[in-house]
Amino acid sequence: MQHINALFLDRDGIVNIDHGYVFKKEHIEFIDDIFLVCKEAVNLNYKLFIITNQAGIGRGYYSLEDFYELTSWIESSFADRGIKIEKTFFCPHHPKHGKGVYKKNCSFRKPNPGMLISASDEFNIDLENSVLIGDKVSDIEAGIAAGVGKNFILNSSINDKEIYNMPNCFKLKNLIDLKSYL
Repeated sequence: MQHINALFLDRDGIVNIDHGYVFKKEHIEFIDDIFLVCKEAVNLNYKLFIITNQAGIGRGYYSLEDFYELTSWIESSFADRGIKIEKTFFCPHHPKHGKGVYKKNCSFRKPNPGMLISASDEFNIDLENSVLIGDKVSDIEAGIAAGVGKNFILNSSINDKEIYNMPNCFKLKNLIDLKSYL
C-alpha cells in the first residue's frame, strides 16, 4: 500500500475564526483563503484532515451530537467547493476541566500526538512528508512529536522565541503563504 501525504489542519483558528467553543454553524466564519490553500494542496495530492481539541464537549458546553452535526456541515462546505476532508479527528477530553469520563489526560489531546498517529495508522500517511498548520504552540508540539515533516504556525501573537528552537517549525504571516511550502 502506498503512503500518502497529508495536510493536517487545526480547526478553530485555521479552518474557522476561533470564537471560543463554537458548536453552531451560524457561528462559523471561515478563515480567508482556507479553501484556496486546501484546493492547492489537493491538486498537489495531499489528503486533508482536521485535528481538533474539543474540550467544550468534556466541559459540558455542547454535546457530541452538536459536534458531529457541525463537523458534517464543515466537511460539506469544503465538499461543495470540490475539496474532500478525509476525516476529522478530535479529542473531547480535558485533564482538569473535563466532567465525568471526559476528565482525563488523553493521548489524543494536543500537544500529544495521538490524533496524528491514529490518522497515520488508519490512512497510511507518510508523516515525514506531511504538513501541519495550527495557531497554537500545542498544535506544533503535537506535529513534532508525531514526526510531521513541516509544521506551520499562523498566529501573530506567538513570539518568535517560543518557536525558535522547535525543529521543522515555520511561522506564517497569512494562510496564503503556505502555498509556497507545499
